[in-house]
Amino acid sequence: MSDPGPEQQYFAHLREGRFMIQRCTSTGEHVFFPRVAAPGSGARDLEWVPASGRGTVYSTTVVRRRAERGGDYNVVLVDLQEGPRMMSRVEGIPPHEVRIGMAVRARIDDSGDTPVVVFDPAGDAP
Repeated sequence: MSDPGPEQQYFAHLREGRFMIQRCTSTGEHVFFPRVAAPGSGARDLEWVPASGRGTVYSTTVVRRRAERGGDYNVVLVDLQEGPRMMSRVEGIPPHEVRIGMAVRARIDDSGDTPVVVFDPAGDAP
C-alpha cells in the first residue's frame, strides 16, 4: 500500500487532535496547504511540525444565510504566526464583529464528518 498524500496526512493529524503544517527543512519556511513540494523552490524536503495556532485575521467577509439555514457566518483569511495564510472562520463572536488585524487562536472543530481548523478571538497579540 502506498503512503497517503499530504492532504490525507493533514486530515489524519486533525482527526488525532493535532493541527500540523509543513516546513521545508532546507529553507525553514512553513507551508500551507499541504503539498509534496515547497512553492517557489520546488524542494521536496517537507516535514510535519505542530502549528502554534496563533494568527491574525488578514481579511474577512460575512456570508448571509437565512436563520433556518444556520444564519450568517464569516469567512476569513488568517495569517498564521509561522507565515502561511489559510482560509477558515472565526467562531465565538457574531460574524460582523470579526475585524482585520484581530488576534485569533486555532482549534480543531470535529463536530462534522471531517475535522476542520477554526479560530476563536484571542485576547493577546499573535
